[in-house]
Amino acid sequence: MTGVAIIGGQWGDEGKGKATDLLGDRIDYVVKFNGGNNAGHTVVIGDEKYALHLLPSGILSPGVTPVIGNGVVVDLGVLFYELDHLIERGVDVSRLKVSGNAHVIPEYNRALDQVTERFLGKRRIGTTGRGIGPTYADKMTRVGIRIQDLFDEHILRQKIEGALVQKNELLVKMYNRRAFTVDEIADDLLSYAERLAPMVADTALDLNLALERGETVVFEAGQATMLDIDHGTYPYVTSSSATAGGVATGSGVSPRNVDRIVGIQKAYITRVGSGPFPTELDDEVGEKLRQRGGEFGTTTGRPRRTGWFDSVIARYASRINGFTDIVMTKLDVLSTFETIPVCVAYEVDGVRFDEMPMSQSDFHHAKPIYEEFPGWEDDIAGITDFSKLPGNAQSYVKAIEELSGARISAIGTGPARDHIIQLHDLLGRD
Repeated sequence: MTGVAIIGGQWGDEGKGKATDLLGDRIDYVVKFNGGNNAGHTVVIGDEKYALHLLPSGILSPGVTPVIGNGVVVDLGVLFYELDHLIERGVDVSRLKVSGNAHVIPEYNRALDQVTERFLGKRRIGTTGRGIGPTYADKMTRVGIRIQDLFDEHILRQKIEGALVQKNELLVKMYNRRAFTVDEIADDLLSYAERLAPMVADTALDLNLALERGETVVFEAGQATMLDIDHGTYPYVTSSSATAGGVATGSGVSPRNVDRIVGIQKAYITRVGSGPFPTELDDEVGEKLRQRGGEFGTTTGRPRRTGWFDSVIARYASRINGFTDIVMTKLDVLSTFETIPVCVAYEVDGVRFDEMPMSQSDFHHAKPIYEEFPGWEDDIAGITDFSKLPGNAQSYVKAIEELSGARISAIGTGPARDHIIQLHDLLGRD
């Protein structure tokens, strides 16, 4: 059996699809195990660009079975919107499986997400307003609606009625918004049931059987380590477990079945939304990184905050997840910079931190301690051989590997699927 977890090693948007692409036709299943339609993957195949928000990137690989696991929250409107657009472009989506235990995002949670974020003012988290956080909250307080509930209308209506007792009080009395009725929520969700039914499966059973058969299963995280609900920069985080630990709970597969844990990190770093960001470049250099890297959200279109590579975060992510391999993406974006600073430690009130401060307050006040590396002028876009990189680019990669705590097994040199240098087999068979 081969289970491979692909995990973002920063604040998301690292290009996790690169690792999936690198595994190519050796993949049998690709599983999304957390998050919702608040994180996007942009996949470039030839001249075609695909922006996926809810679906796992494996849906674009012929012969691969894509799976939406029980740890995902599903906006059914977005699901079928994405499927229809892929069908229009000739993509076979018939193999998609959706866990019956996954929770659905009802309209009232989208409304609550948007209005509560606005009312937070300066304390806003920077959510996408898609109802994901409130739906995870419902899951934990046991008033959520699951995919399987759509096939028992009596149960569905009971659950909606119970949830609306509190939701409508909040919307009407606290936020001066309109109330929702049981009928409008039920009718909306039931309108998807017939089309959804053939996709619904006991995905945990299917995945475990696939692993027993010796097939390769890739677990693809949404968001990233620094946005994890437990291990990220709380409260400026997502609402699910985006680290390797989330694989088991979000898919129903034992941790013993995950053989490789691949961390994805950009050659620099970006962040969307609010929260501390020690190496942020709020100047023309940051804008240059943004423009060269096309750093605008796949899901929201928001400009991403940009900064130099942070090896403190890289080591933290390697430790939390147990990375066996790292895929470095977007090395080509750093071309033309005369020097490239790398954060090797923090300074907080005169004290040096070589590892992540335990206190969120300390992290918020952390100032980066940089080591500078010489840059390169050559355009390295599309290079697929490490020896063809400029010497300074090779030295930069080797330094990042040493600072990060895990081997770099692949390097992205452009947006296309084949713009990649492979140094080691991500399945560990080298």
